[in-house]
Amino acid sequence: MQTEPFISDTGSLRLRWETSNETRPGTGILRVTVHSDVSGRALVLAVDARGVGRDTAYVSEDPRPFFLAVESANLDWSIVAEEGVAATAPADHTPADHRVVAK
Repeated sequence: MQTEPFISDTGSLRLRWETSNETRPGTGILRVTVHSDVSGRALVLAVDARGVGRDTAYVSEDPRPFFLAVESANLDWSIVAEEGVAATAPADHTPADHRVVAK
């Protein structure tokens, strides 16, 4: 199956995926390939997983429209593609103290 095309302004993608409900142990597969929507060419195999699990894959490509090709067997899956945004924290940034004190 193939997703609808989407545009990445940065070319940096974060793909969060999860698989569940493997019908027969050891037979579930999930493969997600990132394609250029301009040429249709496969750019990178971002996910190649077996069985039940979850993870995050990072892809760095030139900015362009993309689509994902998803191959799966013997399990349920979900995937979220998010745009990567470059950011930096100031050098003097100190995380806030979030301790809870019970009385």
